[in-house]
Amino acid sequence: MTPHSSARRQWIQAAAATVLATSMGAWAQAPARTLRIGHQKGVLSVLKSRGTLEKRLAPLNVSIKWTEFAAGPVQLEALNVGAIDFGDVGEAPPIFAQAAGAPLAYVAATVPRPAAEAVLVPKGSAVKTVADLRGKKIALNKGSNVHYFIVKLFEKAGLPYSDLNLVYLPPADARAAFEKGSVDAWVIWDPFLAAAEKTLEARVLADATGVVGNRGYYFSSLDYVAKNQDVLNLVIDEINRIDQWGAANKDAFGTELAGIWGLPKPVADASVGRQAFGTAPITKAILAEQQQIADTFFQLKLIPKKINLLEAAGAGIA
Repeated sequence: MTPHSSARRQWIQAAAATVLATSMGAWAQAPARTLRIGHQKGVLSVLKSRGTLEKRLAPLNVSIKWTEFAAGPVQLEALNVGAIDFGDVGEAPPIFAQAAGAPLAYVAATVPRPAAEAVLVPKGSAVKTVADLRGKKIALNKGSNVHYFIVKLFEKAGLPYSDLNLVYLPPADARAAFEKGSVDAWVIWDPFLAAAEKTLEARVLADATGVVGNRGYYFSSLDYVAKNQDVLNLVIDEINRIDQWGAANKDAFGTELAGIWGLPKPVADASVGRQAFGTAPITKAILAEQQQIADTFFQLKLIPKKINLLEAAGAGIA
C-alpha cells in the first residue's frame, strides 16, 4: 500500500467517523417533546400507575405530564386553552367542545358500553318507569355522555324534551343531592353508578342498552396529531394492551381499579363486570354516530351552531 493510498484511507475513515459522530450528535440533541395527558379515574390512570408508557416513549425523547380531572368537559376546556394534549372522554363533551371552537381531534374510540351508564332512583322511590320522571328533578353532569342518554331515553319513551327537569351537578355534588333527597333521580356512569348501587342501595331505573352506544373516546388537538402521530400510535397501543389484559383478568383489574378509585373492591368488580373491552381507530362510521349526537344537541339548542364531525377527524380515518 502506497503512502498516498494509506493517507486516503485514513482520511475516508476520519470523514466517516465525523459523519457518524455528527449524526449521533444530531440525534442526541433532537428537541425533546412533551405529552401532557389529562385523565379521569380509569384506563389512563392504570396506564399512569404502571409506568409502561414512559418506557415506550423514552426512545422518542418524549416525556409525560399527567393531570387528573373529575369529568370530560373540564378536560376539553383544558385542551381548548392548550393545557393538555391528550385525554379520555365520553360521547357528548367533544360535541360541546367542538361547537365552542376547541381544536380537538378524535384519536381512538372504545367499543360501545351501554350498561356502564344508567338512571338511578332511591331504593324506596315511587318512580317505576321513565314516564314517571316527567317533571321530576334529575341530576346529571351538563354536557356529559349521560346528558345525551337522558335525551334519547325520553325520546324513546315518547316524551318531549320539555318534560325534563334537569339539575346540572358534577358527580360528587349530584351524589350528595341524591343521598339527601334533593333530586329524584341521578343519571350517572361507572364507577359512580356502581358505588351508588352498592353503598346507597340505589335502584337502576334504566341503563343505556338499546338507547345509546356510550362509547368512550381518546382525543388530542389537531395540531398535536399533525406533528406527533408516532407518539399517539404508541399511546393507543399501550391502552389496547391494558384493555386486552383487563378483559382476560377481570378480578385483578377490579383490584387495580379499586385502588385507583379509592373504592371497595365489590364496587370496582361491579363496574368491571359490565365493562365492554376494546379500543379501535376512529372511522367515518364512528364519527357518523357522533354526528347524530351533535345534530340532536343543535336541534335542542344545547349547542349554538351546527358542526361537522369530519373537521375533528385528524388524519388517516377509514
